[in-house]
Amino acid sequence: MTGANRGLGQALAAEALARGAGRVYAGTRRPLAHPDDRVTPLSLDITSPAQIQAAADQVGSLDMLINNAGIALPDDLTDPAVLERHLAVNLFGTHTVTQAFLPAVTRARGAIVNILSVNSLAALPFIIPAYSVSKAAAFSLTQSLRAHVAGQGVRVHAVLPGPVDTEMIRGFDIPKASPESVALAIFDAIDNGEEEIFPDPASAPMAALWRDGAAKVLERQFAQLTPISS
Repeated sequence: MTGANRGLGQALAAEALARGAGRVYAGTRRPLAHPDDRVTPLSLDITSPAQIQAAADQVGSLDMLINNAGIALPDDLTDPAVLERHLAVNLFGTHTVTQAFLPAVTRARGAIVNILSVNSLAALPFIIPAYSVSKAAAFSLTQSLRAHVAGQGVRVHAVLPGPVDTEMIRGFDIPKASPESVALAIFDAIDNGEEEIFPDPASAPMAALWRDGAAKVLERQFAQLTPISS
């Protein structure tokens, strides 16, 4: 799991342990000490390909890869460097981590869980537009990855929460779900085989609309298309 030292990542690690996980690999940028000896810390800056590969080399088999690390910075789309920073973490970091750990997940016929956002579906244009762009791109990556690895027995889940009470949005005066409740809902939905997971009161009403909506229908149709041979 990336971003495992605080917020939702910390809650996800705790929930995995509570459900009997024999080993949790906790990827963090800063050193992590954990009281449970089932937790194995991994030094993991997801913008560093060298660190990612070094972490992947320590893992032989992996039942579940959770891509949780991310950034969200207010902007107005005038500075391309801010957009590039979001893409570097939320899109390219997620992609690089997934490719590095995919052999371990494939050996276990496991699951990949990408923590995204309802802003993957609709932007907050006057608050966090660059973040929204990066999460929309990461959602598209998740959909394509799902089709590519389905034949290897690997499941891919997209988590699309509303506001969660973490440091990322602590300054926003809006209702927020607790990380613990969101982590619980995520693992329940994974157990139920849900491809898109709406794990909190703000996002949950979208679940039924999404499953029967045009975007999901198109995803299923496009996943059946194969390249035309020349």
